[in-house]
Amino acid sequence: MTNHSERAGLQIYSGLVRFFEEEVLPPLGVQADAYWTGLADLLARFAPENAELLAERSRIQNAISEWHKQQPGQPEQGAYTAFLKDIGYLVDEPEAFTVSTDNVDPEIATMAGPQLVVPALNDRFVINAANARWGSLYDALYGTDALDAPSARPGGYDAERGAAVIAKARALLDEIAPLKNGSWSDWTGGDVDLAGPAELVGHDGESLLIRHNGLHLIVVIDREHYIGRDDPAGIADVIMEAAISTIIDMEDSVAAVDGEDKLTGYRNWLGLMRGDLTATFAKGGKEMTRTLAGDKSFTDLQGNSFTLPGRSTLFVRNVGHLMTNPAVLLPDGSEAPEGILDAWFTTTIACHDLKGLGPQRNSRTGSVYIVKPKMHGPKECGFTNRLFDAVEDGLGLARHTIKVGVMDEERRTSANLAACIHAVRGRIAFINTGFLDRTGDEIHTAMQAGAMVRKADMKQSRWIDAYEKRNVAIGLKHGLSGRAQIGKGMWAVPDMMADMMEQKIGHPKTGANTAWVPSPTAATLHAIHYHRVDVFARQQEVVSEPVPELDALLTVPLAENARWSEEEITAELDNNAQGILGYVVRWIDQGVGCSKVPDIHDVGLMEDRATLRISSQHIANWLHHGICTAEQVDAALLRMAAKVDAQNAGDPAYQPLIGNEDAPAFSAARDLIFKGTQQPSGYTEPLLHHYRREYKAQS
Repeated sequence: MTNHSERAGLQIYSGLVRFFEEEVLPPLGVQADAYWTGLADLLARFAPENAELLAERSRIQNAISEWHKQQPGQPEQGAYTAFLKDIGYLVDEPEAFTVSTDNVDPEIATMAGPQLVVPALNDRFVINAANARWGSLYDALYGTDALDAPSARPGGYDAERGAAVIAKARALLDEIAPLKNGSWSDWTGGDVDLAGPAELVGHDGESLLIRHNGLHLIVVIDREHYIGRDDPAGIADVIMEAAISTIIDMEDSVAAVDGEDKLTGYRNWLGLMRGDLTATFAKGGKEMTRTLAGDKSFTDLQGNSFTLPGRSTLFVRNVGHLMTNPAVLLPDGSEAPEGILDAWFTTTIACHDLKGLGPQRNSRTGSVYIVKPKMHGPKECGFTNRLFDAVEDGLGLARHTIKVGVMDEERRTSANLAACIHAVRGRIAFINTGFLDRTGDEIHTAMQAGAMVRKADMKQSRWIDAYEKRNVAIGLKHGLSGRAQIGKGMWAVPDMMADMMEQKIGHPKTGANTAWVPSPTAATLHAIHYHRVDVFARQQEVVSEPVPELDALLTVPLAENARWSEEEITAELDNNAQGILGYVVRWIDQGVGCSKVPDIHDVGLMEDRATLRISSQHIANWLHHGICTAEQVDAALLRMAAKVDAQNAGDPAYQPLIGNEDAPAFSAARDLIFKGTQQPSGYTEPLLHHYRREYKAQS
């Protein structure tokens, strides 16, 4: 192949070969021939087993589908559970155990705070996310509806709104770092005597460093600043320690279908691990360059200098077990499993951090943090554990250098979560729930049982409450507190920060020590919740509570009376179709895997592939059970194509859907629905990759 080079019997995208041989390997002192031989050996060992695990998924799914066909409707729990055990879907609970993960950075093990997820292919977004460790509270309040005040008047700084920001910030300081006497609103500078339990732990000049619930905030004193000069105390801002961790995503939020795309992601990951990533872009008619923030320097109360990290601690999310990628072709000409490639390549790149080759360290404990998504049950988790063992051996790393984050987003993993954690008990550093993917798998697994409830009603289903509670309870039961993150899902509406501030405090209240937010601004605001909730104290309460019963988790969200009106059916189809088309057209035509996509009500939602999975599977389910017809689905797609075209009218790179119904984008959206019952686990990736490659070939 003209764009591939032969190495160790593999055909590897030539851009990747040059990247590793010229940029990645030489500073590590790794010989190229040995490196490619190591990859070839890894693939020879694990690619066949990867294929066997996928065949096992199909076997189990076929058995479940046949069972539901024979006895449709809500299963009788006893018979259902016995059947799931008989086919290997459910396994026995492991004997009592505690995870043994060590060398975990405090941002993951012993701190509680917001987490960002950012697409690895966008260098600007990646830098912004890494730098979101610290955020301006004044800016976050001034620029969002989290401030209950009239919007800023146009024409520059609005002093009236600015005064409301200052008052809100002072009230927050009174709440989380109160003075022994008086209020921050009356403080005019000088010595600070805190009432506790907040601590004054250092200074940066006159600025004050305060720690509360393990998170820091900086009261910025700058009497030369345009805000500080008019403030009696000289306070110019309050800087919140915000996104203490970030996931650099190679999976759901990216459109990476070939070697060229993978190279972009790997190159940005290298820039992060070396600390030299930059992004240049145009804004407001000017060229701007972003770089990674350095550490912050302070002086403690005894006069000693110390630093705090200036950047988030970074995970990298690899691809799951399903997909292959033509970036590397096996000796038989077939594509290599992408998850194996990611494990080898992203760990190699992270060795730049492990060896301290950059100005700052990502992991100060010598760990590499990989989130592994979409694993189905403990056998697949065990496969990942052995894969990571082999990567460590191949790269000369100590056992369990690679830490794993398990996304609890597949039904078989939820139902066997303790056994899944047990399979990776020496390296587990993260578990997280994912409502959208988890619902997509819920629908697909029980596709033959009957028609599902409307999508908006899913969150009131019995299984979802058990799912969220079991995740935290099982994690705490097996010792994750103080060793790993227990995370919760995304706030998807970046323009509705007032609602986020009201609702998302529920996540730390569950005992989860992190939760996903859609932007650095949202991270700054969500950090307030971790000052208001002592998560680790809450974990001590939750660990004594019983784990919700498995029966609740296995309750299928079937509609009790699937007799909706024509208007209700049309509304549901339109809602799902609009979401599918709005996301797919950017994925296929522009290679954008995550962006703020307007919903049917023109509210911008941060969307990735998980949204696509639930929406396409939901229509496929209703179509399969005769709730709607193919003609109704096609009519909804055409109606919503016109709406999506109108919503994107201001994008010069946008190609309309109407008039291009045979083009890859519309074809992909239609296939996701009409071929939805045949897609493996209801995943969208196979069809998206097919049509994105078709689009790139045409272009």
